Parts: sequence; structure tokens; C-alpha cells
Amino acid sequence: MTSVHRKLPIGGAILLYACLATGHAQAVDKEEPSVLVTTAPVVSQKLVNSLKAFGTLQADPDQVLSLSLPHAGLINRIWVRLGQRVRSGDRLLEIVTSPEARMQYLQARSAADFAERELERQQRLYEEHLATSAQLDAAKRALQDANTTMKALQQSGQDVTEETLRSPMDGIVTQLNVSQGQRVQANTTAMLIAAEHRLIARLGVEAEDLSRIAAGKPVTLSSVFDPDIHIESEIREVHAMVDPSTQLVEVLVEIPEEQSGQLVLGSRVVGLIQIAGKTALAVPRTAVLGDGENAYVFTIAEGRAVRTPVTVGIEEDALVEVSGTLTTGDRVVVSGNYELEDGMAVREHP
Repeated sequence: MTSVHRKLPIGGAILLYACLATGHAQAVDKEEPSVLVTTAPVVSQKLVNSLKAFGTLQADPDQVLSLSLPHAGLINRIWVRLGQRVRSGDRLLEIVTSPEARMQYLQARSAADFAERELERQQRLYEEHLATSAQLDAAKRALQDANTTMKALQQSGQDVTEETLRSPMDGIVTQLNVSQGQRVQANTTAMLIAAEHRLIARLGVEAEDLSRIAAGKPVTLSSVFDPDIHIESEIREVHAMVDPSTQLVEVLVEIPEEQSGQLVLGSRVVGLIQIAGKTALAVPRTAVLGDGENAYVFTIAEGRAVRTPVTVGIEEDALVEVSGTLTTGDRVVVSGNYELEDGMAVREHP
């Protein structure tokens, strides 16, 4: 068996090699790995730098009424509970006047009766020229003092054996200090009633942030458990000391009356205090990656990822301020960028 070997011309061999090399390169190109990515445009937008603070919703301290008991006695009955809504004129509690307080009134009334009879006697003696004008004036002053004392005791309720206290305003019982059957002294604070629609948010901020906030700064409040609630207000006052229990400084934010019905007393709230705002280039937060202290994004050029350094600034919601070589309309990678390296081939998600 004879083998036949045919020799190609030198030119033909070179051409065959070039074709094989080209085919191999095309095969390599087809096999080059690429990453599926999602992009978003760079936008120019006004961003607001905000400070987040948490707190609770409480009654406005300027609109809280302290109900004190006018005299000593026994709490015979209580008609309200902590957190209950009350209307003006509603019964709150019944107090039975203590025997000592009742006796004090009876003594004052007896003294007033005696002073009145003494004045009548001095008047007759004066008319008969048996008493001086000074004695008559002294009797008048004694009657006046006795009547003043008796009226004061009447106003405090000591002229009755039992008294029903009623609410002087519409509101919510925010503090209840007495219980049924309890003996109390005069001027005991029985309860606090807060105006229902006069509320404030007590927020806590770090002491080092005080230099960035002040009364009048806009605040957006929302419920911790219902982020769909948004209340626009402003800082009413900033306290000047650290709360020992929270180690934070209290910031008071007034709730507009027309929006007070969206939240209830004691609700946990979060406030975004607006520090400053400006118009700047912004990209989605997910587009920005970090390498130590250096931030960067990936843009797309001719189907390949281009690592682009940026400097970040204000963050608001899902956007971040960026500055560098980016311009409005440039597209940055927002998904799949963690897999990228500079110059890597990419496929954009349709």
C-alpha cells in the first residue's frame, strides 16, 4: 500500500493557516464570558440631606391639664381609666369629704354666724352711744374675715359630704394617680388630661448633631409600624441637655391638628430632619461600590464595563449624589455590578 503526500504551495499553506487562526479567534470571542447586567441613567435631581431620629408621640405639655383634689377625703368611685377619651362635663371621680375637712367648714360657718351677730350688737351699741366707731369697725372686719374663710372652704368643696369631679375639657386621660378606696390629702394630683388633638413628637438626636439642627428646620414624620403615614412639620424646640435615660438630646416636633388623627399617643415614630438640599447628579444607591475609601460605579462602553471613580455626597431614599466624570444620561450598572471587573464583557438586561 502506497501513501501519497501532496505538497501545497507556500502561498496556499499561509492562507490555510490564516483561515484556521481567524476561525480560532472567532471561537475564542464567542466563548468569552460576559455578565448580564441592569443599568439606570444618571439624573440631575434635587437631593435633601436628612438626619434620621426616632421617638414617641406624646401630648403637648402646654395642653395638659392637671386635676387636683381640693380637699382631703376618700376616693369613693372612679369612672375613667388610663388612656380613655373624655368629653367636657363627663364624670371623672367621686370624693367623700374627710371628717376633719368637714369639721373645718362647720367651724368656719359658726364663726361667720357669730361675727354677724356681734356686728349687729355693736351696731346697736353704737347707735346708743355705748360703743365707739373703732369697735364697730372691728366687728365689720371680723365678719368680713369670717365670711372670706367660709367661702374659701365652700369653693374647695368642704361644705358638702361628697363631690363629683367632672372633666373641664375634651381630652385623653394620660395619667391616673388615685384608686378607688384610697384616702387622699388636699391638693393631691388625681389625674392628667391632655388635649386630644394637640400632640408632639419627642425625637432623640446625638449631641454631636446639635450643630446641624435648629428650631424651624423641616421634619417629615412617619410611623415606625406604618411607613405610609407621612406628616410634614418642623422643629419647635431643641433641648440643651442629654437625657440621662436615653443619652440623647430631645427635639420637639409639633403635629398639625388636622393630621393628629393619623397617630395615637405613645406611637413610635421616625423623623427625617432636613439639614440641607441642593441639585446634583444622582444614581441609584445600588450602583455605587466601594474599594476601601474609594467609591466607583461601572458604566458601559461598546459592550464592556468601565470602572469610573466617583465621589459620593448626599443620600436620599434610594439615590446617592455623585460627582466625577459622569454626565446626565450616562448609564450605570445597578444590578450585576458585584461580578464585574474593568473591561469585562457585559450583556444588558432587555
